[in-house]
Amino acid sequence: MNAANNTCKWYPVCPMKYYFERGKIDRKWIEEYCHGDWDACVRYQMEERGEQHPDNMLPDGTIDEVLT
Repeated sequence: MNAANNTCKWYPVCPMKYYFERGKIDRKWIEEYCHGDWDACVRYQMEERGEQHPDNMLPDGTIDEVLT
């Protein structure tokens, strides 16, 4: 686990940032993963491996069909 004050390097271009800024996802996702334990984020792990993943996949790997 990395320091809580670190931000994921992918955050500036991550759909989670977009969804959060538009009020579509709860702050807990950003605090827990993007500005917290981002190496536990499934999106981060897949990005690091160069694997495709849908924009509406949450950091825990679940797909939120409401997000577009």
